[in-house]
Amino acid sequence: MASEPDTAVEEEAKTDAVVADANADDDLIEEGEVAGDYLEQLLDVLDFDGDIDLDVEGDRAVVSIDGGADLSKLVGRKGEVLDALQELTRLAVQQSTGERSRLMLDVAGWRANLRTELTELGTAASKRVLDSGEREALRPMTPFERKIVHDAVAAVDGVSSESEGTEPSRHVVVVKD
Repeated sequence: MASEPDTAVEEEAKTDAVVADANADDDLIEEGEVAGDYLEQLLDVLDFDGDIDLDVEGDRAVVSIDGGADLSKLVGRKGEVLDALQELTRLAVQQSTGERSRLMLDVAGWRANLRTELTELGTAASKRVLDSGEREALRPMTPFERKIVHDAVAAVDGVSSESEGTEPSRHVVVVKD
């Protein structure tokens, strides 16, 4: 049985953890708000219509721009414009808060759709590897894309994944355990 001082120390540690979580959430909300303000100004300058949604997912602020028909221009070919816009937004957040941001930006649901497609790709490749026993190399991907595929493969028992190659040809390989 724990003594009273031990219990008090445990309770204080729990309280500190709750306060730390609340402070982290507050910091992420602040990141989202700074990013939202920056993006609102940018949309105005570019004369784009869009609704900005702020959220927190895990340890990351997530900002989504939805709405206007022209938003695909903010995604660009293979998400290149979106990646650049995300980096500019992270820099704006860092300039305002003094902290490095891991903020995720999505435009017109492009990243959400990509996440769904890549999760399905990783799951399907895992099933093929389980059935055939043969390793399967997927197409070259960005680090963001590879992470999604690795997570999908990790959810399937009996297979694992690794990245091979060098940028820009780095790709995921799925193997049977």
